[in-house]
Amino acid sequence: QELARMLREDEIKREKQKRKWLQNAKPPVRVPVIDERGRSYGRGGRKTSAARVWIQPGLGEVIVNKKSLLSYFPREADREQILSPLVATQTCGKFDVQCTVEGGGTSGQAGAIRHGLARALNHFNPDQYRPALKRLGFLTRDPRKVERKKPGLVKARKAPQWVRR
Repeated sequence: QELARMLREDEIKREKQKRKWLQNAKPPVRVPVIDERGRSYGRGGRKTSAARVWIQPGLGEVIVNKKSLLSYFPREADREQILSPLVATQTCGKFDVQCTVEGGGTSGQAGAIRHGLARALNHFNPDQYRPALKRLGFLTRDPRKVERKKPGLVKARKAPQWVRR
């Protein structure tokens, strides 16, 4: 009788564990995150730059720190990098992008905006845009930062010129 009770308890435990495993095996349900003005938000970072990006359905206007994309980023490579999430998801000209970015240089700021824009697109419609953005690595923050200078060296790794005597 005692053995039968222990077996039943063990079976119930196994069933509970099995249900838990099945629940955890399901992919997470991703829901769009859109505010009352119809905008979606994404925060991005690269090197020492931080960007806050809002997107909303529109004609494809991109405004960076209250300036147009062309006047804020004169280099074509930076502009291409910023627009790459829109190209990847085939949404060029479908969203108005407004962002504020601070810190770092132009290259870091462009990378931060790209990261924020990818996150904003992911928040707008995760089912449709996430696979393309994930495949190209746009949702991952680039962890590389400037390496610190070490004592006895000229830069982070550059040693002073070697002298024989």
